[in-house]
Amino acid sequence: MSGRRLPVYILLDTSGSMRGEPIQAVNVGMQAMIGALRQDPYALDSVHLSIITFDVEAREYLPLTPLDNVSLGEISVPDAGATFMGAALELLIERVDRDVKKTTAASKGDWRPMLFVMTDGSPSDLHAFRQAVPEIKARNFGAVVACAAGPKAKQDVLKELTDQVVLLDTLDASSFNGFFKWVSASVSMGSTSASVAAQVSLPPPPAEVQLVL
Repeated sequence: MSGRRLPVYILLDTSGSMRGEPIQAVNVGMQAMIGALRQDPYALDSVHLSIITFDVEAREYLPLTPLDNVSLGEISVPDAGATFMGAALELLIERVDRDVKKTTAASKGDWRPMLFVMTDGSPSDLHAFRQAVPEIKARNFGAVVACAAGPKAKQDVLKELTDQVVLLDTLDASSFNGFFKWVSASVSMGSTSASVAAQVSLPPPPAEVQLVL
């Protein structure tokens, strides 16, 4: 076993509009995703998961943790409030710079990290978001996927962050389950292909998840 880690960062919108069924569906989907990844020996060997949530502020819900040690409580949502996605990207940059090991002459660093961002809206702090985008691009992620969930999510803003934007029509359990299943399949592919590929190629998304071209 190489011992090299595949850091996977998931940024979740927990703004007021995610209250109720959407956040319940996210919680169920996340648990299913972690369960699926634990069935995969490659993922179990290399994946380290971090979750950052964002609403009126960004917080590190789960610091970078080996997959088999991840235990998720219920992710909750405030009554109302903004979507500080720019702040979440700033926090992510800080954490990636601190936690992801770079390859040196003496030792192999981590695999290139993967990033999944899920939002049902658009950044309230658009200026901060736009300032963070080139910083994210400079960090050389193996894959960056943004998920625009529901009718109010702004795909064009997410397109500024990444070419890989997926769309969920609805904020219900089957949509989020489809999305997180696809995330787990993508991470599994990442953990097997990380050693050979510069860019992780993602599996085709399921029916509930549309790729925005």
